[in-house]
Amino acid sequence: MLFKIFKFLLYHLTFKIVGVLKIFKNEDYIAQSLQLAMLLEVSAYPKPGNVHRTRDFLDTKFEHFLASAVALNPCWRKAAYKGFLISLGKLDFSNLNIGELIKEGVEKVKEWHHGGNTSLGTIMLLMPIAVAAGKTFMDENFNFNEKTLRENLKLIVESSTFIDAINVYKAINLVKPGGLGETRFLDVKKESSINEIIEKKIPLFEILKYSSSYDSISFEWVKNYKITFELGLPFFIKELIEVKDLNVAIVNTYLKVLSEVYDTLIIRKMGLKYAIEVSNRAKEALKAGGLKTIEGRKLVFKLDEDLAKYNSKLNPGATADIISSILAVAILKGVKP
Repeated sequence: MLFKIFKFLLYHLTFKIVGVLKIFKNEDYIAQSLQLAMLLEVSAYPKPGNVHRTRDFLDTKFEHFLASAVALNPCWRKAAYKGFLISLGKLDFSNLNIGELIKEGVEKVKEWHHGGNTSLGTIMLLMPIAVAAGKTFMDENFNFNEKTLRENLKLIVESSTFIDAINVYKAINLVKPGGLGETRFLDVKKESSINEIIEKKIPLFEILKYSSSYDSISFEWVKNYKITFELGLPFFIKELIEVKDLNVAIVNTYLKVLSEVYDTLIIRKMGLKYAIEVSNRAKEALKAGGLKTIEGRKLVFKLDEDLAKYNSKLNPGATADIISSILAVAILKGVKP
């Protein structure tokens, strides 16, 4: 009898240990997937107008982006673990504190380099993905499911609170990203905005609804990562299958997104006219084959050279952030270099 009890307890203890080990393993997998996404995004070249492996800005260089990817690994792990807890019913969406996770990510990046704002938009996009991936792997018995991931993303962002809004505002003010103009609705640079958010308990998601009309990162949050899942990811997978070259697939996907979505960072810094011109030239380069053809390559390299003359003023940074999001999902699906 005692032996049977011992055997029963041992079985259940072993089952729990295996489950915990699987959680740790998947935490690492999610964190490393997002880290790799950041590294591949910045390494792909030439992504016209961005920092990449053969192009620096005056104050922000390639190595600053590498340092950012290293800095964020523990943040992705923490976010993934919270996703596991939500799936297990041990944490509510409303207590996730996604804004605090984003602020912690920004703080970690600042600790690791002196290159200014490299990753705010990427952190904004990838932090919900890290949480959603954690929940998805647990929901799907440690398997990945793209549909479930997107459903979980929707639940995560729509459950954001006014505390999340305050923390994201603090994160933005920590890095002071370029191109921040004044807005009539809860201007991020004004202390009065924080007071109004607290007084009216305005959730982060509601604020991003307003900014989604002029900011691609906000648009992705509000539209359930529409550009990532419906434009960029299918095109990237198709290109990768066709050319079997990761760099070509990434750059051509960058051109695809840029050609169809005016870069909102360029709009904020230089105006819509310049953003339209950059998108038209990306479309022209892609139509010629992008990096897949000799003519396309010439146009891509020429566009990179022309945009570099403006230093970072014609940097399609919002597009680059979305490429990180696309790559993160692709890698979680199983894409590897």
